[in-house]
Amino acid sequence: MKQRFENLPDIVTRLAISGSEQAYRELFDLLYIPVKDFVFCILRSNEEAEEISEDVLISLWNNRKKLPEIENVHVYALVIAKNLSLNLLKKNSKTKTSSIDEVDMNFFFDGSSPEQIIIDEELKKRLENAIQSLPPRCQFVFKLAKENNLSYKEIGQILSISAKTVDAHLVAATQKLAKIFKSEFQIK
Repeated sequence: MKQRFENLPDIVTRLAISGSEQAYRELFDLLYIPVKDFVFCILRSNEEAEEISEDVLISLWNNRKKLPEIENVHVYALVIAKNLSLNLLKKNSKTKTSSIDEVDMNFFFDGSSPEQIIIDEELKKRLENAIQSLPPRCQFVFKLAKENNLSYKEIGQILSISAKTVDAHLVAATQKLAKIFKSEFQIK
């Protein structure tokens, strides 16, 4: 996944300097699906995920001159997406949602990686159930780390937590998943 974003700094530079529509198209093609998948995990609505993803990319276009100052535009886009998603949840909810911890997220597989294609349906179902049993923040950190291949620092920036807290969530998630699979498959 990291390789996928290796051209991002060049695209951002071209976008900022020339306002190139071609550079914007490349940025859109690179970020739209990851942002949409991220938002879908929060909102569980394809339509709202598409709308927010488009809003994020429009925001990047509108702020294109400032983008070269940003250390990681991919993470920056996910932070914008998180904030817009939480704002939408607040707006549409009778209860106040002010934190990602209050969001009931569903982990999903996009089926695009070879590893995920190989996993049979029964094992996939068991894995999904095991991941669903994790606390919401652990689920989200696990998804960002394992599906989006983000670093602890990047996840921390997105969720406004420290890298140590990210590590603690991943350790807790891994231990709980290992315990579930150990009992599930009677591993001794």
